[in-house]
Amino acid sequence: MLKLLSRITKNLLLAIPVAMLLGFMFGLLTPAGWLKSLIVPLTFLMVYPMMVSLKLAKVLEGGDGKAQGLAQLINFAIIPFVAFGLGRLFFPEQPFYAMGLLLAALLPTSGMTISWTGFAGGNLGAAVKMTVLGLILGSLATPFYVQWLMGAHVSVDLPAVFMQIVFIVFLPMVAGHLTQSRLIAKYGQKTFQSDWAPRFPPFSTLGVLGIVFVAMALKAPQLVAQPDELPKLLLPLLALYGINYLLSTAVARLLLPRSDAIALVYGTVMRNLSIALALAMNAFGSASSDAALVITLAYIIQVQSAAWYVKLTDRLFGAKQNT
Repeated sequence: MLKLLSRITKNLLLAIPVAMLLGFMFGLLTPAGWLKSLIVPLTFLMVYPMMVSLKLAKVLEGGDGKAQGLAQLINFAIIPFVAFGLGRLFFPEQPFYAMGLLLAALLPTSGMTISWTGFAGGNLGAAVKMTVLGLILGSLATPFYVQWLMGAHVSVDLPAVFMQIVFIVFLPMVAGHLTQSRLIAKYGQKTFQSDWAPRFPPFSTLGVLGIVFVAMALKAPQLVAQPDELPKLLLPLLALYGINYLLSTAVARLLLPRSDAIALVYGTVMRNLSIALALAMNAFGSASSDAALVITLAYIIQVQSAAWYVKLTDRLFGAKQNT
């Protein structure tokens, strides 16, 4: 089971479109409203395993302050406003699509940040810290950004969004930290890192694919009625990721050494789409599937673009020096 999940996790580029297609077919062939009851357990399944291997202590380590500061500046002072502008441009009459685009931009960094930084030969320690900081800051800031930027277009219940953030992020974070502490106390740090930590993230993939399936099943009748919907959603997502890559690459090349530069790019372009998707599905009522569909499509662009960027790394930042 674990080997199968690990294989699926490494092939999200294929697994997510398959889940989308299966959900779409399911939504066409049978009433899918009852699937909403699965959203809460799938949300926990998606987020909790990621938290077990999260190294919260990394936040206290120093040595890469410039990269961390630049990453959070891009993540919270620039990209959310780019997403908001694109949402207004492409979806002036469809605020929940714009909401999905904004949510995808508001929650930076995920396990992908660390993985792709490693593949590209970047600073893994900086990537881990960006992941933890991005998750905490994004979770705290998201309700305010949503209210401030989208409150005039979408009915936003700020306390309800805060409660969803607590349920989706902080409760699993506490549960994950307690699980990690218990396992380290019982087996030791080395055994936890080598034997236990790798077992949890693949289960998160089940939650991701489940939520993607549900989102597509709920949206299927509308997509059949409006077949031009998907291309309309892909264009602003491509624009968002393209602007993000160009900006982060330019800043990284100008201001940082190679290893920190790579961590900066993946710490600003990789979004925590799992939490964004969970928030979209739980916090915005009957129109939540609109926001969720945008975030689901973002998975495809994010994974594909990250893989291509690894191939361009040496050309952009120079070859890694062997020491």
